[in-house]
Amino acid sequence: MKARRNKKQIPSFRKLLKTSKVKLENKLKNKQFKQQSTLKKYRKEQRKLRQAVKDAVSKRPIPLEDPKGKRPGKRIEREEEEEEEALPLDMMDEDDLQLMKDLGQRASFLTRDLSSSEPVHVKKRKREHVIEKYEKIPRALQTAPEKELIHLLPIKDKSGIIPQTREKPVIDSNQDEEDQEEVELEEEIIEDPVRELTLEEHLTERKKKLQEKKMHIAALASAILSDPESNIKKLKELRSMLMEQDPDVAVTVRKLVIVSLMELFKDITPSYKIRPLTEAEKSTKIRKETQKLREFEEGLVSQYKFYLENLEQMVKDWKQRKLKKSNVISLKAYKGLAEVAVKSLCELLVALPHFNFHNNIIVLIVPLMNDVSKLISEMCCEAVKKLFKQDKLGQASLGVIKVISGFVKGRNYEVRPEMLKTFLCLRIKEIEVKKDTEDINKPKKFMTFKEKRKTLSRMQRKWKKAEEKLERELREAEASESTEKKLKLHTETLNIVFVTYFRILKKAQRSPLLPAVLEGLAKFAHLINVEFFDDLLVVLHTLIESGDLSYQESLHCVQTAFHILSGQGDVLNIDPMKFYTHLYKTLFKLHAGATNEGVEIVLQCLDIMLTKRRKQVSQQRALAFIKRLCTLALHVLPNSSIGILAINRILMHTFPKTDLLLDNESQGSGVFLPELDEPEYCNAQNTALWELHALRRHYHPIVQRFAAHLMAGAPSEGSEALKPELSRRSATELFETYSMAAMTFNPPVESSNSKRKVCFLEICHFPSVVLL
Repeated sequence: MKARRNKKQIPSFRKLLKTSKVKLENKLKNKQFKQQSTLKKYRKEQRKLRQAVKDAVSKRPIPLEDPKGKRPGKRIEREEEEEEEALPLDMMDEDDLQLMKDLGQRASFLTRDLSSSEPVHVKKRKREHVIEKYEKIPRALQTAPEKELIHLLPIKDKSGIIPQTREKPVIDSNQDEEDQEEVELEEEIIEDPVRELTLEEHLTERKKKLQEKKMHIAALASAILSDPESNIKKLKELRSMLMEQDPDVAVTVRKLVIVSLMELFKDITPSYKIRPLTEAEKSTKIRKETQKLREFEEGLVSQYKFYLENLEQMVKDWKQRKLKKSNVISLKAYKGLAEVAVKSLCELLVALPHFNFHNNIIVLIVPLMNDVSKLISEMCCEAVKKLFKQDKLGQASLGVIKVISGFVKGRNYEVRPEMLKTFLCLRIKEIEVKKDTEDINKPKKFMTFKEKRKTLSRMQRKWKKAEEKLERELREAEASESTEKKLKLHTETLNIVFVTYFRILKKAQRSPLLPAVLEGLAKFAHLINVEFFDDLLVVLHTLIESGDLSYQESLHCVQTAFHILSGQGDVLNIDPMKFYTHLYKTLFKLHAGATNEGVEIVLQCLDIMLTKRRKQVSQQRALAFIKRLCTLALHVLPNSSIGILAINRILMHTFPKTDLLLDNESQGSGVFLPELDEPEYCNAQNTALWELHALRRHYHPIVQRFAAHLMAGAPSEGSEALKPELSRRSATELFETYSMAAMTFNPPVESSNSKRKVCFLEICHFPSVVLL
């Protein structure tokens, strides 16, 4: 036997679609039926009313329903013919009169058309179905309203689809009238005119509202700080105030909530990253304390995420100049909100580099470093610099460098130079040079038990065991990252930095980013791989010779070249004479005007070129530079003169034979050629430092002191020796110390002789005494 087939099957999509079509058809039929029935009712009632009025006036029997073929005009004609054909009663027989009376007493007489010649029973049989239909139609005088039907979803059975209906509930008209009256009364109450507040009353009310909001924010924040684990849900309540809708205090309240939440997150955030729980960890049974901690961490991470999303949305609204539908905050207020949001993001970037969503904050901050608004751009750049300076391990710095490098490349190197200047704050001093440096930071090996038994006594083994245990505990207590991991992160970071620098040198040599690139290369040049030295020096020399660079940019090129050669480049046989010649030739471009700031870079270059490379520098070259620097000191600002004289003092100590410049007698043949650009062939040994006599009468006391010191041969002892606060400082430090950026004399100029001032005043006040 075949298995019995289950008749109850799941309806297919086609059947369901068919059912839905039936439902739509029923709804349409229901609507059409209602419209037709109401029209029919109205017409029938009007027709019956007219007929009743006519019957009452004429008091003559009128058929309830005329045949379909008859018209009112024909009926009038027929009545007129009947009047003409009718016979007077005195001419009728008695039997006919009696028949008429009998028929008048019957009810069927009213339903009969007298003009018809057919018998009564024939008409009655024809109109039986008409009367039945008429009786079914409700009368106009009925009190109960007609019940309307609502078509429902049909039911499908074996026989087919069975339509379903339900009576529509009747709404009491009196109840509707009462409700309408109540609504009208409420509208009248609402429409009462509100008294307009004066400006003073409005400000007072705003101040009161703002004070209430401040107290509420303070109460929530103090509750969260007192017990974060128990009151973590209040973070949501505080964060909801970011959507403040009162237009009087909306902007101020939102700013206060942003700053409050930022400080709260900085205080209650743990010092570790919170990871999501696995399914196995969720299913295991744990203690109440652990469960409470988990709930706190989960709530903290979610609220922190929503808070960052709110800050991001505020910045986007300001950037898009997009006005919300609520119209609570104007477009002008968006900028203030965006500035507070960016400031909070910068604070979180620096304060919570270890916590969740730090990379998301980096992605938000880096594009704002190139923002049109100078305030926001500087704020973001300062935050990134601060992060670089305090990042000891290098994990956070690596994330920021990756995003900045990608952003600069995506913008085709059209960004602010301040973005690349942040690289100078990186704390990178050493990197992994090669993989074979396994001797660095080798883990200490402890002796095995067999080795101890062979070499140590029982007491020595006991002491050794205690010592090893203490070392392990100390190593665990330090909790510091290994040097290998740190070097690895620094190496990867510096590789990305150099890739960015080299791309700009190759593709955007006329970009405003070039000074920042050259400055960065000068700082990290000692960490560049030796394989790139030759190519990099060729590129730098090409840039200098092209003439497209400014003077300061060319100085950065020279500085970078000598930084490269002072590190690992010592082992290379590269002659940097062209860089010496370029610097010697362009020294006189410095003056007391706009190029005075370039003196600092020149002092750094001279220190690397002459002092640190003294073994590769000839005496002729040193003499030429000392002579030209003394001439330069005559027409620069005092702080520049001090720095130049300080570097000359160092050179005279480094090259002792240069004291011949203090003598008038010439050494060897030839005449000094000051206009020659080659330091090796200008015959500087045949001249003297006559500029020191002029500098000795300089108005600045420190310049006078340095000039006198150099004229005496730069002694380290004696009356002409410098004070320790001058001799122990480098040339760059002296340049910055005596800077005139504040447009004042540093140190201040001494006042004139007091006696002369007193005499002048006496002459002015007592002229008669003087005349006598």
